[in-house]
Amino acid sequence: MRTALADRVLKGDILAAARLITAIEDGAPGALAQLKRLKAHTGRAYVIGITGASGVGKSTLVDRLVGFFREQGLSLAVAAADPSSPFTQGAILGDRIRMQCQRDEGVFIRSLATRGQVGGLSRATLGAIQVMDAMGRDIILVETVGAGQIEMDIAAVADSCVVVLVPGLGDEVQMLKAGILEAADILVINKAAREGADDLRRSLEVMLGLRAHPGSGWSPAIILTEAISGEGIDELARAILRHKEYLVSSGRLAERRLERAKLGPAKAVLPLSCQEPY
Repeated sequence: MRTALADRVLKGDILAAARLITAIEDGAPGALAQLKRLKAHTGRAYVIGITGASGVGKSTLVDRLVGFFREQGLSLAVAAADPSSPFTQGAILGDRIRMQCQRDEGVFIRSLATRGQVGGLSRATLGAIQVMDAMGRDIILVETVGAGQIEMDIAAVADSCVVVLVPGLGDEVQMLKAGILEAADILVINKAAREGADDLRRSLEVMLGLRAHPGSGWSPAIILTEAISGEGIDELARAILRHKEYLVSSGRLAERRLERAKLGPAKAVLPLSCQEPY
């Protein structure tokens, strides 16, 4: 792999970024060296994780959030974990196909195949985030695959973690018991026009009251949205920005990023053939 690939990423070259992310996914020789070259140029992008069970509307929410932030003049990247094809092990690309923002040159979207990885993310996710960050993107949205109760990896890679629920699925309590509430900085009740939305909100408020974040000055916001119509998206985006302000002012953002830096490629964020310590 040519060393110039990393240099092209630093200039915002979309094709070079796509090629490097593919190399990271495949564990290609030299991929890790390219990431090391980029590491000193990362840390500027704000990473937002969007997680929740299949069918809650994560992709539509991501699409709407992209639209909001683009109106603010910000550049974005989207890393969407997709199920793997049983034939090629590549991403099925369902998320990227559904997103209307894919035609916007200010938005770089990449689907990442899970390839059997549990936790809601691909092994290549952290490497992809680093590439997108080094490209100079202001915000990176990371969407998990929709595996439900086990999607906890996102808490380790995101600055703000948004957990999406919908009323009537019947698995809300199970998800919360599994610990996903611990990862939530913001809770979204999507498809809020459905019957049961108010009951779900009250249940969440009770559970949040029983366990506030220990030693934290942040209590997770609960936002009601209708992603298809765009209702509540502005409120959600403002809640994310408030959380960012809290993290910056409290020093927690630097702490989270330090923990993320400790993960490194050796912590199951690159294919096994590409793993080696920093």
